[in-house]
Amino acid sequence: MEDLSLAKIVYAGDELFIATTPSGHAQVLDTDSKRASAASPMELLLIALGSCTAVDVVSILYKKRERVTSYEVEVRGERRDEYPRGFRTLEVHHILRGHDLSARAVETAIRLSEEKYCSVAASLRPAAEITSRFTILPATADEDASAT
Repeated sequence: MEDLSLAKIVYAGDELFIATTPSGHAQVLDTDSKRASAASPMELLLIALGSCTAVDVVSILYKKRERVTSYEVEVRGERRDEYPRGFRTLEVHHILRGHDLSARAVETAIRLSEEKYCSVAASLRPAAEITSRFTILPATADEDASAT
């Protein structure tokens, strides 16, 4: 059985759009790059990739009983010069803080997300090269205090 999803995008005028996700959430989009009052469609692709892999990585690390205290994902994209100006390359940088985080566990979680679980990466990969890297930092003093 096919898994069909329906998003609806309505033009609101003045280069603004209102998108409604299949789950009913509204999102404003702005295609006027000078005004930039809302995210553009290409910015949403960066967010989609970063959040998709973040969900996977956190879930995998939690199952491995890694003690992650904070986690950020930065996604940088380089677009093609010619139209359509899709992403040529995407770099995903995972920044984790925690207590004795295992680099091997983090690397495995990222690889599993990239190769098996992240649907957004799988959708983008035919057109764009996606690379990942990670940085592990120790938990901060505030995080140490809250852990006790």
